[in-house]
Amino acid sequence: MVLTGTVVKHPKKDEYELKVRDVKVLQTSPEYPIANKEHGVDFLMENRHLWLRSQRQWAVQRVRNTVINAIYNFLNTQGFIKIDSPILTPNACEGTTTLFEVPYFDLGNVFLSQTGQLYLEAAMMAHGKVFDFGPVFRAEKSKTRRHLTEFWMMDAEMAFHDYEDNMNVQEALLKHIAAAVLEQNQQELKILERDQSVLTTIVNEPFKRMTHKEAVEYLQSKGSDITHEDDLGADDETALTAEFGVPVFVHTWPAKIKAFYMKRAQDPEYVLGSDLIATDGYGEVSGGAEREENYDVLLEHIKEEGLNQEDFEWYLDLRKYGSVPHSGFGMGLERIVAWMTGVQHIRETIPFARTIYRVRP
Repeated sequence: MVLTGTVVKHPKKDEYELKVRDVKVLQTSPEYPIANKEHGVDFLMENRHLWLRSQRQWAVQRVRNTVINAIYNFLNTQGFIKIDSPILTPNACEGTTTLFEVPYFDLGNVFLSQTGQLYLEAAMMAHGKVFDFGPVFRAEKSKTRRHLTEFWMMDAEMAFHDYEDNMNVQEALLKHIAAAVLEQNQQELKILERDQSVLTTIVNEPFKRMTHKEAVEYLQSKGSDITHEDDLGADDETALTAEFGVPVFVHTWPAKIKAFYMKRAQDPEYVLGSDLIATDGYGEVSGGAEREENYDVLLEHIKEEGLNQEDFEWYLDLRKYGSVPHSGFGMGLERIVAWMTGVQHIRETIPFARTIYRVRP
C-alpha cells in the first residue's frame, strides 16, 4: 500500500512518525505463507524468495552489501585493479575431484571454476596488484554449516609481496571490513543481536600468528589427536581462536597437504602459506601463500603431483618469460558475512543458497 502524510518528530523520543492522511491499497493477496511463528529451515529455504523479506534476512543481506563494497573500497585505495577471470576453465587449479564437469561443444569437458587464482597470476605480471570477485563452484559433498556449492570468492595477487606481506594485506582488509560494518550497519547488527565487541576486537587488536607446527603442538596439549601432517578440523580451529580471543593466522604448512604452486619454506617439507581462522567458531575465512616463481621448481612440483604438464604449460609460461616474486590469497564472501552477522549457517548469507540438496528456488 501507499501511505501519504506528513513526517513529524516524536515529541519525546529521537524518532520520526508519519501522520497519515491517505491510504491507497495496491494489491490484496491470500494469506502469507510465512506466519509469525516458528518454521522449519527446510520450509523457509523452500520459500526463500519470500523469507528474504523478513527482518533478520533483510539485515543479513544489507551487511553482505556493506562487506562487498568495503572489499572494493579497500582494494581500489590500495592500487589493485579488477580482472575478470573465466568461470569455464580447461583444467583445475588443485585437481578435479571437487569440480563440476561441463560438456563444451567439440572440445570435450571443461570445469566450473573454484578459483580465479591462476588467471590472476597472469594479469598480475602485467598490472602488479589485481583481484577478481565473482561466483565459484565446488562439487564437494559437504553438509556442514560452513559449505555451499555455489559461493562468491575474492581472489587477489600481488607482485613483490612475500608471504608475510600477504598476511599483512589480509589483516588490513578484514579490519577495514569490520570497521565498515560497525559504521554502516548499526540497525542491522541490533536486529541480528550481534555481539559487536567481536567486530571491535577485529578492528582494534592485532591478529595472532603461529606456524602449523606451533598450532599442532598447542592443540595436542589441549587433548586434540591432530598430527603434524593433518589439516585443522573445525574443532581445532575453534579451540585456537577461543584461546587467544582474536583471529589467528596459521602459516608455514606441511607441503604434502597444500597446493603445488605454493613456494617452499627454508625447510622444503613446508610451504609459505597461511590460513586465517575467524573467532567464534567461524573457521577459515581467508587463505593464501607466496607462489613459486621459479620455472624449474614449479615444473618439478607439477610432476610430483601427477598433474598433466600440458594443461599447465600456459601457467609455466608465466615463469619462463619473465617472473617476479609474488603472493596472493582468496577470501570467501559468505564466510565473512556469517562472521560479521553472527548467523550460524552460511545458507542465510547468500540470497539463494545452492547446496548438495538444493537448487530451488
